[in-house]
Amino acid sequence: MKKPLLIFFIFSLLMIPSFQGYGQNLPNVFNTSEFPQWAKDFRRFDIIMFGVFPFSLFFVTTITNTVRWGKHANFSFSEEGRRYAPWPLKSAGAIKMGRDEQFRTIMIAAGVSVAVAVADIIVVNVKRKKERRRLESMQTSTYHIDKSPINPEVAEETENTTDTGEEEINTSGGD
Repeated sequence: MKKPLLIFFIFSLLMIPSFQGYGQNLPNVFNTSEFPQWAKDFRRFDIIMFGVFPFSLFFVTTITNTVRWGKHANFSFSEEGRRYAPWPLKSAGAIKMGRDEQFRTIMIAAGVSVAVAVADIIVVNVKRKKERRRLESMQTSTYHIDKSPINPEVAEETENTTDTGEEEINTSGGD
């Protein structure tokens, strides 16, 4: 009991110098404007591709196992037929995929994840170009100013009064 406590205490003492200067020499926070757009797009592609891969691998493996089940056992729910069934339906002693089937499954899943990432980059670039064109068209055109009042009651009052272009003359005798 004393030996693990002594080791923990010595380890803690050795770690103290590493915590003394913590927070003093932190680097400046980087700004994403420092990077070119192609680097940001590549990073987005990378994140989406690796993020989609586990899901695509799961679905491709399920589809591959379902095709194997139909091919070898004709979708039989017998004990022998379920040896080829996909994951939730497999019985004990299930027949595993061969090395070439595993490789094919991984390559198809990788292809699906790359396809999803490419589709995302295409959609993002189309939206970006569309927004850029919209902004460029706004900068070259004339401005449109809408003269509608904010308060609807003010709008009703201005509709009820007629403006003849002349000032009203106060005839009540006062200023």
